[in-house]
Amino acid sequence: MSRKIITYNFVLTEALEKIDDSFEIECFEGINPKTDLTFLRALQEAEGIVGLALPVDKELLDRAPNLKIVANNSTGYNNLSIEEMTKRGVMGTHTPGVLEDTTADAIFGILLAAARRIPELDHFVKAGNWKQHLTTEQYAVDVHHKTLGIIGMGKIGSIIAKRGHFGFDMKILYHNRTRNIDAEEKYHAAYCDLDTLLKESDFVCLMTPLTPETENLIGEREFKLMKKSSIFVNGSRGKTVDEKALIEALRTNEIHGAALDVYQTEPLKPDHPLLQFANVVTTPHIGSSTYETELKMAKLAVENLHAGLTGKRPKNLINPDVLN
Repeated sequence: MSRKIITYNFVLTEALEKIDDSFEIECFEGINPKTDLTFLRALQEAEGIVGLALPVDKELLDRAPNLKIVANNSTGYNNLSIEEMTKRGVMGTHTPGVLEDTTADAIFGILLAAARRIPELDHFVKAGNWKQHLTTEQYAVDVHHKTLGIIGMGKIGSIIAKRGHFGFDMKILYHNRTRNIDAEEKYHAAYCDLDTLLKESDFVCLMTPLTPETENLIGEREFKLMKKSSIFVNGSRGKTVDEKALIEALRTNEIHGAALDVYQTEPLKPDHPLLQFANVVTTPHIGSSTYETELKMAKLAVENLHAGLTGKRPKNLINPDVLN
């Protein structure tokens, strides 16, 4: 009898070639995992799950008595109830070390797009409105030689700092739980408290993971501390920002603009207030979304899954206590 694997929002199925014929693979995409009856039936037999953003909580685990491993196809794993999984002997894995350069490219890209008003002026041209020289009201702002403040100087934050320092001669400020000596030495990044960073930065780039401590980290108080000429960039998670406070800061011109790749609720609804601002660049969570990087991540997720199902320690095990 075949052993069952579930894929959830796992679009690059070519990465599953490593899985041998002793496993039956059942694929699900765009379903509600709490109500889809076919998915719930599959859970009863599933030994492994691989995919993206599946909420693995007590309710799901209660329905999956044979589950051995959940292989997240992402670096983050805030969708996994790790403590509950460990209690039940279920391994959790993720895919670090793959998407850092690609995500840094995307986040620096939306920073540039917001500063130079690229989406807005692209629409201006395509709408047939470019009939004379630009007015001063349509001018953008420079990026080079400005101050880039990075909140969360982890791997991706460090690569963003690298691009800012070497590519645009930017002054780098950063705030982090711990000092990043490597970034200080290589990119002349200056460690400072959060308030100083907010007050002095021309671009405030939020790159923290989502934790109880970072939820709504940036809110009304923080936006009021920023320069009125500053551009806010969020490449972390939507819930690290109080969106109502961001909308109000934009409405009252408390900040100059924003560049966003993540949101509190995804996908955004067409009537979302953030979509009404011409000075806000909005991308659909594209951080790692290149074919090359997504395939590397998918293959690593499957490698982790296969190891866990064949009695080996997965390379990227989140909860090693599960092996005790």
